[in-house]
Amino acid sequence: MALRGAKSRLKDLAAERVQILMENALLNAKEKMDLAQRQAAIARRICEKVNLRLPYWLRQHFCRGCKRLIVPGINARVRVSGKPKAVRITCLECGHTYRKILADKPKA
Repeated sequence: MALRGAKSRLKDLAAERVQILMENALLNAKEKMDLAQRQAAIARRICEKVNLRLPYWLRQHFCRGCKRLIVPGINARVRVSGKPKAVRITCLECGHTYRKILADKPKA
């Protein structure tokens, strides 16, 4: 059995810490938004230090404009728009709006 390198162990540890921080940030967002923002910023900085890519479900919780934590219903507005079907996410901190286009159903 080959020993794992120090970098891969560091990335595993970082991924674990980031997941814990983000879960806590999402739980704290309703009552203590400043604490949640701080936890999310620390998680993001850990990812940058060890060159770790956040999973998709965690990336969705960061504004692409101001890079702050966004939680739908608290400091972000989520709308579903018409043609083409898209989800519009608006950060209420900086006002940045971006769309995620939903795939059309293939015609039979």
